[in-house]
Amino acid sequence: MITVGLFIPCYVDQFFPHVGMATVRVLERHGVRVEFPEEQTCCGQPMANSGCADEARPLAEKFLRVFRGYDYVVAPSGSCVSMVRNHYDGLVGGRTGHEHLKAHTYELCEFLHDVLHVEKVEGRFPHRVGLHRSCHGLRELRLGAGSERNVPGFDKVKKLLSSLEGITLLEPSRADECCGFGGTFAVNEEAVSCMMGKDRIADHEQQGAEIIAGIDMSCLMHMDGLIRRAGKPIRVRHVAELLAGEG
Repeated sequence: MITVGLFIPCYVDQFFPHVGMATVRVLERHGVRVEFPEEQTCCGQPMANSGCADEARPLAEKFLRVFRGYDYVVAPSGSCVSMVRNHYDGLVGGRTGHEHLKAHTYELCEFLHDVLHVEKVEGRFPHRVGLHRSCHGLRELRLGAGSERNVPGFDKVKKLLSSLEGITLLEPSRADECCGFGGTFAVNEEAVSCMMGKDRIADHEQQGAEIIAGIDMSCLMHMDGLIRRAGKPIRVRHVAELLAGEG
């Protein structure tokens, strides 16, 4: 049996713990043994994105100590996984266990698709769903082809979701446009960030989506704030919740 170290991002831990529990249910349903090391902390992404490498390094070192003994590390977040896979070289490169961690840390859908080779997710989700493709997952983890690349089309998240009974997946007119969150970008460029988020929501609304689903609660949190302020009926849900059969 594969043993997975479950990494839960800060904002999921603090604001959306039900997403972490949905992730556990999905993994266990597919025969995975899940462990949650309680000493885990932030992966260091906010500091690294702000250019504060010295502040990010101790967090990367701790992440390596906590998770290097597992077969795989899985997280319900494309951006945090990308931090470990693509940006730890300059922080903990050359340390014992780094290369294994780098090669065995996966986003949830990526793990189901690439490691467990799941073809069909058992479950039913009878809703009209617009899929938000977050930038880190799409462009750094390559969970999908990306409209800017001249390659055959593929989408690992969409493939898994489409296997749910009753689901209707709707394509926005600009399938992989950024929602405007971007971590500290949403703080430093608030007006631009909000306008990008409103455009993204409007695109999904125009296609008739009831729910906007994605792999990163950071993006969904950003759009949800805009949705609630505008009093719109559309909802946001993490993909893990859909795969777990939770409406």
